[in-house]
Amino acid sequence: METRGLAIAFWRALFALTLLVPLVRRVSWKIGMVPMTLCFATMNLSFLSAVTVGSPANTIWLQYLAPSWVMLGAIWIFGDKTVGRDWFMLVCCTAGVLFILFMEYFYSTPNPDYRWWAPILAIISGASYAGVILSMRTLPKEDPAWLIALNHIVTAIAVLPFVVLSGAAIPTGSLWLILAALGIFQMGLPYFLFAHGLKTTPSYIAALITLLEPVLLPIWVHITRNGDPSYQPPGWWTWVGALMILIGLVSRYAFVKKGSTEEST
Repeated sequence: METRGLAIAFWRALFALTLLVPLVRRVSWKIGMVPMTLCFATMNLSFLSAVTVGSPANTIWLQYLAPSWVMLGAIWIFGDKTVGRDWFMLVCCTAGVLFILFMEYFYSTPNPDYRWWAPILAIISGASYAGVILSMRTLPKEDPAWLIALNHIVTAIAVLPFVVLSGAAIPTGSLWLILAALGIFQMGLPYFLFAHGLKTTPSYIAALITLLEPVLLPIWVHITRNGDPSYQPPGWWTWVGALMILIGLVSRYAFVKKGSTEEST
């Protein structure tokens, strides 16, 4: 169980490359690609490890602290200006995460199967996801397909030794199709489409569309895995904390007028 996330990360990245490599039009090398690829690999490993050993719903919502980390990074690194709703988003998201973590510890520590490090891995995943976004901001003229492909190449190389040592290197049976679908349709294609969509879609609309993911993912997970003995359904505190995070995110992006200066940031 503890190494399953590593195996999934490796094969998912490898299959994503089968789609991304043919789409690359220009290969380049910039120093900003180093933190981008390291953050991307960390994001994948921490997220998948948290999902496989902890609550999927908790992991999804804690990863979506990323907009708050992006805001703080943009202020400290790029000197971006902020507005009141930026700080309201940060307060709501932080409060939601702290509430989830506190309740997880209070309710789950008596459970011998409780893995206290799963929520921490999820938070690391969100912070590293923000690192990917901030790093890509320094590479606006590079080929998006190349940037995404490079991220997956580094992820596959970084995790390969752990996968081999764990003895889970070669999938069997239908796992080939499942991992191929995860790599191509859940990683490669969405990242490629999103990168190109940002060229013509206002950022506030893109932000609203991506909010559908953390809202719907826990629902899909619950529907598909409910009844599975290994499934850990989210506690009520997850939904309360998630609501706090969602209120913060929506309040930041839902009311930005088209053409305003906030839209461009």
